[in-house]
Amino acid sequence: MEIADRLRELARNLYWTWHPEIIEIFRDLDPALWREVNHNPEEFFDRLDPKALAEKTAELALDARVSLAFHQMHNYLEASGTWGARHAGVLQAKPVLYFSAEFGLHESLPIYSGGLGVLSGDHLKAASDLGVPLVGVGLFYAKGYFRQKLDKDGWQQEDYFVSDVHKLPMTRATDAEGKPLRVRVRTRPSTICAEVWAAQVGRCRLLLLDTNVDENTPDDRALTSILYGGDRRVRIRQELVLGVGGLLAAEALGICPGVIHLNEGHSVFATLAAARMMMQREGRNFDDVREKVSAMTVFTTHTPVEAGHDRFDADLIEQTLGPLREDLGFSPRDLMSLGRVDPDDQSEPFCMTVLGLRMAQRRNAVSARHARLSRAMWRRVWPKLPEDMIPIGHITNGVHSKSWLAVPLAPLFDRYLGIDWQERMHEPQTWAGIDKIDDEEFWEQHQVLKVRLIEYVRRCVGRQEARRGGQPVEDRLDPMALTIGFARRFAGYKRADLLLGDVERLERLVNNPHKPVQIIYAGKAHPDSEDGKRLIQKIVRASRRPALAGRVVFLEDHDMNVGRHLVQGADVWLNTPRRPMEACGTSGQKVIFNGGLNLSIPDGWWAEAYDGSNGFVIGCGLEHADADIQDRIDRDALFDVLENQVVPMFYDCNSKGIPYRWVARQKNAMRSLPWRFSARRMFRDYTTQCYLPAAGGRTCFLP
Repeated sequence: MEIADRLRELARNLYWTWHPEIIEIFRDLDPALWREVNHNPEEFFDRLDPKALAEKTAELALDARVSLAFHQMHNYLEASGTWGARHAGVLQAKPVLYFSAEFGLHESLPIYSGGLGVLSGDHLKAASDLGVPLVGVGLFYAKGYFRQKLDKDGWQQEDYFVSDVHKLPMTRATDAEGKPLRVRVRTRPSTICAEVWAAQVGRCRLLLLDTNVDENTPDDRALTSILYGGDRRVRIRQELVLGVGGLLAAEALGICPGVIHLNEGHSVFATLAAARMMMQREGRNFDDVREKVSAMTVFTTHTPVEAGHDRFDADLIEQTLGPLREDLGFSPRDLMSLGRVDPDDQSEPFCMTVLGLRMAQRRNAVSARHARLSRAMWRRVWPKLPEDMIPIGHITNGVHSKSWLAVPLAPLFDRYLGIDWQERMHEPQTWAGIDKIDDEEFWEQHQVLKVRLIEYVRRCVGRQEARRGGQPVEDRLDPMALTIGFARRFAGYKRADLLLGDVERLERLVNNPHKPVQIIYAGKAHPDSEDGKRLIQKIVRASRRPALAGRVVFLEDHDMNVGRHLVQGADVWLNTPRRPMEACGTSGQKVIFNGGLNLSIPDGWWAEAYDGSNGFVIGCGLEHADADIQDRIDRDALFDVLENQVVPMFYDCNSKGIPYRWVARQKNAMRSLPWRFSARRMFRDYTTQCYLPAAGGRTCFLP
């Protein structure tokens, strides 16, 4: 096989997204073009001149590297002795069908908006690494979420683009006759037709439904164009295509799932479609098949925020699900009752989360704290049970380490943790080897990563200012200064502006001549969120104050690439949600693999992670009924921990210039946290606690 063919094959499997040796090959061929195409190898090779490819391959002697990467990928794909093969045999014949409204696999495939999508992508990658058969089901958003640009006043502008599907690592799924596969979902106004695209994610497959086909009405063609766009009618029709269309696509491809995993409420109509399939196949009614559907269904809820749970009125439900309702033998009231907390309250709208809770036998939140909150939030679904008996357990989220680990750290871990540490990362004893790393070597490696981050931020800020026609801000970013990272969705409860409540105190903090501090912000607000946009604008305006310029920076267009740079190079990761609104929060988990320390409100995953010496905590977890008072208490606590713990510890150096107490805390974080918050541990928990019993394997109950 020619080297160009091998490169193309490497590019077509998203396995490359978590294998830096392949990424480095692509980058070395043409670094400028690689950046220009947003690290998309399909477009990269389309635009790379074949003659230039041959010349560069010879010049860099890439043949051996390409051959090695090619054979390593095939050995990975063809391996038979995986954890899944040994421990999840029942799923080999009956795979997991994993539904999610978004998948964050890589910045070059922009079909995600934030944490939920990145978690879904990490879930697929972990399934692949463990060798557990899983098929992802989502929607193909040609216009993605949006590209973020800020105007001169710091106001967010949304820039939508259209992805060329032929320049993405996807192929059309075909039916038994080799024709492009199309599925059709009936509604009252129209029948929605969706084409199916397939992407390979290591050993796993991802199916993406696309309604931009000729036989649809203009409105239906646009259904899957934008992630989380449009009104309630668009949202419910997207969710119909995802749940019902996704199940039809799997059936048409001969996939017979043993498990249906619904990642959040967007896809729960899949349970009704599954019931209809069983009813038609077995000649039984809904009540007869409901238990079977429930037994094979896993439902994960992700948010304690009321607005995060989709609700639809009766007219919209009937307009969208009327044909499916009739197939199930339901009256309109019967169907609405399935999605109502109080089935008899005819004024209550239909809630997707309630349907998921009712149709799944296994239900989980995404952290221990979130489970307690979810049981309280949804206790009225089980009115006869005491709150502590509400059947919602938890599996705390984790992150796919190889996707987020800085490249220079892998060989360091190979030396001190063992060459097979990634196979054993979920075991606490694996991380005991961190103590063997010399403090000077450890700190030097961290500084290298921070220098790389600062250089990246300088380039980004320079481009931002040039585009806006502004004057370059004096470069005050300092690789030696304590660097705080903050990157997440800009929603009010996440309180990105908490430090700005006392600007004068912040100015004193960042401008200490002997102990300077700098803060790098990034994140997007939902296009419809005026409050989120005002938060961004507030930070941008603050960053232009003379005393904060160059000390407080906002990076535009947060995506997985921006996120990787930040989590790999920040000294401290700041998280300031208003308790108890953070379900889990995974950005801080990515930091721990790279030697950063978390500074967070004790909510979500941090509430079960912080041990007093593996990071820093803001306050003691008390909650106040008045949000303004709570914000003031937490702001004071944040400044207090920064001024009296974080900053002094960071700058307390020994004779070699090593902040020895800080390094000790970094090492303690790496001993105590990565094994608990890896996607490998998370996925093993899902397999043993949910997937195997759902597919008819051994019984295991969520705590």
